[in-house]
Amino acid sequence: MADLEIKSVSKSFGSVEVLKDINLKINSGEFVVFVGPSGCGKSTLLRMITGLEAETSGDILIDGKRVNGVDPARRGTAMVFQSYALYPHMTVAENMGFGLKMAGETKAAIRDKVEQAAATLRLEKLLERRPGQLSGGQKQRVAIGRAIVRNPKVFLFDEPLSNLDAELRVQMRAELIELHRRLGTTMIFVTHDQVEAMTLADRIVVMNAGVVQQYGRPLDLYDDPDNRFVGGFIGSPKMNFLEASVAEATPDHVVLDKIAGSDRSLRLPFSGFDRSIKQVAIGIRPEHVSLGAGAADEIPLAVSFAEELGDVTYVHGKLPAGSPVTIRSDKTRYGGKESGNMALDPSGIRLFDPDGRRLRGNGS
Repeated sequence: MADLEIKSVSKSFGSVEVLKDINLKINSGEFVVFVGPSGCGKSTLLRMITGLEAETSGDILIDGKRVNGVDPARRGTAMVFQSYALYPHMTVAENMGFGLKMAGETKAAIRDKVEQAAATLRLEKLLERRPGQLSGGQKQRVAIGRAIVRNPKVFLFDEPLSNLDAELRVQMRAELIELHRRLGTTMIFVTHDQVEAMTLADRIVVMNAGVVQQYGRPLDLYDDPDNRFVGGFIGSPKMNFLEASVAEATPDHVVLDKIAGSDRSLRLPFSGFDRSIKQVAIGIRPEHVSLGAGAADEIPLAVSFAEELGDVTYVHGKLPAGSPVTIRSDKTRYGGKESGNMALDPSGIRLFDPDGRRLRGNGS
């Protein structure tokens, strides 16, 4: 296990800056997930940690030792890529032990390490097979085993589940969680799938346009996003955003009106609201929105369609200003109405300023 620290790291390709002043501290034994849209810089950051890309500026430290310029083979990291990259003419055992062979390990040492890794990954009965005789999930476990035999300080995974079908992805997520518990090794996992991030991570790094947007525990990011991007990216379905005007602000509350283009208003407790802000976005998750019962503060809703999944129903619609909204219901089925009202649970409301920054009351 090893601590990993990234200090003021930036990366440019020519005039294009793809990573901007990244600062992260990953504790020994943590499972940390880098998540964000394609092109946000998460894979580039992973490649810099393992030494496949050089930093333009800043430092990377593993166990307190600066590793800038250190050969990838000497950093104590092992990387699992999206592509399995297995040698088709080699057996599973030969694939897993090939790196050790190139490093000059003895045959006995290679055999022992391969057998230990195979036992950890439940590959003992497959060691004499070749990749063409394996399923996608088995190939992925072989690729992970090839990393395990090196006994690295830090495991790095670059979207390793992307080539698997939906059922296998769920299965492999569970296997990775169990693997982390058994090994206790520091693991960093890159994905664009926020469901993977939420289910795997001890902590999540949310990235966008080469910048860390927020770093924290999965449910902290879900419940308490720092900005509109994080609120909209973390969660499936994503957070709803309703534009509103500020009608009144006092030391202990704020009144919003013209919510989502309607004539409805809403009074919320809020300590120390900035009176210079005249427009806000209301962020609210689908589970904090419900189909209305006719109360005066409900917002008119035009229903587009409903997803009835058995245990849960998602109703999708549009509000008076044309903005989309998703409502989650665990208790009632959609009754087929094409219009109605929508009610908001004030406890689930998060406010954002026009630049997307989270608005928090004094002391919160």
